[in-house]
Amino acid sequence: MMNLRRTLLGALVPIALIAVYAIWTSVSPNPFFPKPWTIIRKFQELWLFDRVFSDVLPSLRNLLAGYAMACVLGFAGGLALGRVSLLRLLFSPLLDFARSIPIIMLIPPFVLALGIGDASKLAIITLGTFFPIALATIDGLKRTDPALLDVSRSLKLPWWKELTVVWLPSAAPSIVGGAQTGLQVAFILMVASEMLAAYRGLGFITMQAQLTFDSEGVWAGIILLAILGFLLNAISNVIRDRLLHWYIQSRALARS
Repeated sequence: MMNLRRTLLGALVPIALIAVYAIWTSVSPNPFFPKPWTIIRKFQELWLFDRVFSDVLPSLRNLLAGYAMACVLGFAGGLALGRVSLLRLLFSPLLDFARSIPIIMLIPPFVLALGIGDASKLAIITLGTFFPIALATIDGLKRTDPALLDVSRSLKLPWWKELTVVWLPSAAPSIVGGAQTGLQVAFILMVASEMLAAYRGLGFITMQAQLTFDSEGVWAGIILLAILGFLLNAISNVIRDRLLHWYIQSRALARS
């Protein structure tokens, strides 16, 4: 009952905004802001289901593949830099310099080097998503409780045991948070890379609609992207709660 009430309350503002938008577009027609029912009709024409296999699935495949590679590389790189002080001293300046570059600015050279196919999309998604995951891993390792480290060293635990029992559990909330942030970055980069140089994909279709002044197609693409982003965020929240159930329970007990 509580979840139902929370869902209904959360739906009030979106429903009210849609109602206001529908009234406004009915009273003051504007070619750039089409009526909701015309957007729905265009959404059905474009995305149910003509372009699912030709554009939606390739975009999602690039997103998930690039994100998976970034998770592996970001976690491994963050773990190495967070645990080995020499590596941290050597590569921290390079990491700080590289992450200060707006990643979207690297799309043109990636396209020149790798073409407009999936390779450039995977590269830009992987590179852009690597930084938040690696930095979150390093930060999480820095936050490890020194008292726990003293206990593990007094017990003379082997390095791998200390890593899995002390370091990783302490850093897990930060790592998972970095992975969630990385997923949002990957989603943005998926769209941006397809808008600038592509021959298919969600961003490509939406940009083509904009270039041909098809405002209904633009809004239909935005709605699909919003739905996909919402679903990805909901799935990541479920995974986060499963991975950090012990941490969430301990925080709840501490507050009670």
